[in-house]
Amino acid sequence: MMAERLIVRAAPQEFVCREGSWNDLEEHLRRRGIERVLVVRGVKSWAAAGRYWPQLDGTEIHYHVYGGECTYGERDAIAGYAAEHQLQAIVAVGGGKITDVVKSAAAKLNLPAVILPTLAATCAAWSSLSVMYDAQGAYIRFDVFPRSNALVLLDPAVIAASPPELLAAGIGDTLAKWYEADAIIRHLPAPPVEVELAWFTARKCRDHLLEYSAAALAAVSAGVLDDALTRTVETIIMVGGLVGGFGEDYGRTAGAHSVHDALTAIPEAHSLLHGSKVAYGVLVQLALEENFAEIEELLPFYRQIGLPASLADMGLDFLTPGDLLELGERAAVPEASIHRMHGVITAARIADAAAELERFVGSWRRDSAGGPGRALGTGEVAQTNDTAGAGYVDEAGWKVDTDDSYQRGQTASGVRQQNIMVRGQ
Repeated sequence: MMAERLIVRAAPQEFVCREGSWNDLEEHLRRRGIERVLVVRGVKSWAAAGRYWPQLDGTEIHYHVYGGECTYGERDAIAGYAAEHQLQAIVAVGGGKITDVVKSAAAKLNLPAVILPTLAATCAAWSSLSVMYDAQGAYIRFDVFPRSNALVLLDPAVIAASPPELLAAGIGDTLAKWYEADAIIRHLPAPPVEVELAWFTARKCRDHLLEYSAAALAAVSAGVLDDALTRTVETIIMVGGLVGGFGEDYGRTAGAHSVHDALTAIPEAHSLLHGSKVAYGVLVQLALEENFAEIEELLPFYRQIGLPASLADMGLDFLTPGDLLELGERAAVPEASIHRMHGVITAARIADAAAELERFVGSWRRDSAGGPGRALGTGEVAQTNDTAGAGYVDEAGWKVDTDDSYQRGQTASGVRQQNIMVRGQ
């Protein structure tokens, strides 16, 4: 059911995108009168991104190591520590799940949330909501907060040092912004201006990603910061965040994310990155709409970026027709966002769309120059192992093995020096 009212939560209170922006953290805290903070971080990602962490001589710092999943239990542990020590803000240094659990803990205590992203895998750093999971990584729900993030310091050089497969997942997640928003908004007889803005920014997501993604992934693979990478990172975090910020339920999620949510219940899918599952969900949604021409347009891009276009690409080709029907049932629960799409969406329709997508992608690959093989490139790497102790789950969407075993080359300084601050609510 569509929302009958809109609350615009367009942006963080302040947003800075500039190489070296983390160095100004203490100045920003001082302006807010904040002297005692809790920093929530990962383990190996901190070993990589920690070299960018600034010296905070005038701030009392407490650290909490992220437990590996964005659960209410983890939220309560963070909030409990911050309350016990009377801390004044909670700082997230990491990917999307760390960011989401910090936003949730900060909201519980009515404290400022300060976000320093180490990945560009979703728009979690921008949005004023948290996606919550159970301890096994299955999706529960998302919670929307009345207060925006206090501050986001985005240093593109940090993203340039992250694994390319995580950027590829962010590209997949953000590409969905257009297809999900368009599936909803184009059927509205008279969209309000806020929703029109969401529609516009969603289209910007698609256009920017199709233009800059390949070059951005090449830059990350080389550990170099350039204009294409900066634009891609801003699109994922800022432009992607604006879609839901302006459009709320009209611009947030539809079919693709419902398919993602259903996949989280399959144990063999737990190691897949959030954005990879969403990217697959985009194609299932298009198959539901019988828009195979658009699927055919996207398949070369998916192959170039390394995004999964089929169950086989995700290692899930063992799913039977009965399994697909169960997937459809999970994707079509009454509260699922897939029902924001036009028409009546049933479990059987979703299962049929997934099966038809397998046939279509297989036929396209046989007929194309690429042959019948699976999608190659960063998407292959993105199918990480997710065993206990192998890493933390922290990709703003949600299942990442950024357990941080990444170290990239030095970034090139001086490329597209930006000094941009955006102030929101």
